[in-house]
Amino acid sequence: MLTKEIVERAVPANLKSAITQSLVDNVNNATADPLIAEQIRNNFVSYVGVLKDGKFKTEDYLSAVCYVSYKLMGDSNRDAYFKTFPQRYQLLLQKGTSEKDISSYVSAYNKGKLVNLIMEQSLVPTWVLNQDVHQRAINRLAHLMDSAQSEKVQADAAIGLLTHLAKPKEAGPLINIDARETSGMTELKDLLGNLAAKQLELIQAGVTAKEIAAQRIVDVDAKVV
Repeated sequence: MLTKEIVERAVPANLKSAITQSLVDNVNNATADPLIAEQIRNNFVSYVGVLKDGKFKTEDYLSAVCYVSYKLMGDSNRDAYFKTFPQRYQLLLQKGTSEKDISSYVSAYNKGKLVNLIMEQSLVPTWVLNQDVHQRAINRLAHLMDSAQSEKVQADAAIGLLTHLAKPKEAGPLINIDARETSGMTELKDLLGNLAAKQLELIQAGVTAKEIAAQRIVDVDAKVV
């Protein structure tokens, strides 16, 4: 159950004075269903940031939270509206309001700014919702890379994996590292280049890859033997 103190800590500073025990009681007693009531209480605190500009009344915010909570649990716009405003629903029925007019009222509320601000807060990014599918796709690419009969399919799968598993771009401060080539780096690059050329000659001469891998690098006057 929420307390007045908890709600006061959650809301923006300019709204703390608007938090009354009556409002807190309304949040706690929004519905008789304990599971739904807990969901509404959690959402009331989670989405309270939409009130930071002070453009909406706390009572209207509570109604919008209830409406969005029902929608998030799978209710249609109409059902969510009448669960949020049961007395309003009874009044419309007593007045003999047409279905067309009722639908118009529901649609207008659903398109309201406050409701949509809360709906935006509740949206979960697609990549989070589909994490399992993302991992399955990666697993499938790895399987094709290793097992596909077509070399093109293997290559495409490998490229796909390199793309999706690439290291994220650095977003923080960059460290300036002097990447200018030193004499030692130049000698090492030349040594490796000579080694690659020598290995290519050996392969063309019929030497096996196992024999090449077993060779040692000996630097004699910057030559590879």
